[in-house]
Amino acid sequence: LEGEREGEPLSTERGSPSPFSPVLSRPFSALYKKTRLHYNRRWKRVWVEEDEDMKWMIASDIHGSAFYCEKLMRAWAREGADRLVLLGDLLYHGPRNSLPEQYDPPRVIAMLNGMKDEILCVRGNCEAEVDQMVLQFPVLADYALVALGKRLVFLTHGHLFNEQHLPPMKDGDILLHGHTHVPACEVREKYIYMNPGSVSIPKENSAHSYMMLENDTFRWKDLDGNVYREYSL
Repeated sequence: LEGEREGEPLSTERGSPSPFSPVLSRPFSALYKKTRLHYNRRWKRVWVEEDEDMKWMIASDIHGSAFYCEKLMRAWAREGADRLVLLGDLLYHGPRNSLPEQYDPPRVIAMLNGMKDEILCVRGNCEAEVDQMVLQFPVLADYALVALGKRLVFLTHGHLFNEQHLPPMKDGDILLHGHTHVPACEVREKYIYMNPGSVSIPKENSAHSYMMLENDTFRWKDLDGNVYREYSL
């Protein structure tokens, strides 16, 4: 811990992940509140002073489409979010999908690397070590955990952990993944399942979409910013 004077702030924000190796494959965690940490020299303890909630943008399954990635970047600028959560499948279209509009992974790489400090990402089934070689933010973690009050949000792509193969969760926790390309908000007996849908290749007549999380409210939006679903905790 830096700064040993009593009451001295140690950090101005608790929301960004710790530094990672470029080839990290382990899970990592992030915290939802913007906070200040303080250190008491006499008692050698740290306590947390919470500020306002962070504003998250959540998206998945870009699959190398420069056209829809650019639309997502415009939505990002419009929303004014604090962090962009990407739930995997960033560059490769995959053998089961047709090529999305303006399939151009190098352009997608350039757009995402340009905002590398804003991104929290987990690995999709289309990510490989070669993707990590060209992307300047960690993409190989199988899942991430976000504290949301007394709940945990389990962020993952959906090919490893899903409703058929649940991760360890407590009652009221949220399973948030992509992979299916179908938006979802399903309140189960012991957990909530959410899915932002796909940015570039939506399925089952769903919109090209993303999610926003602010003040304990999730909103599903199309790439023009129109809200089509909302859920408050």
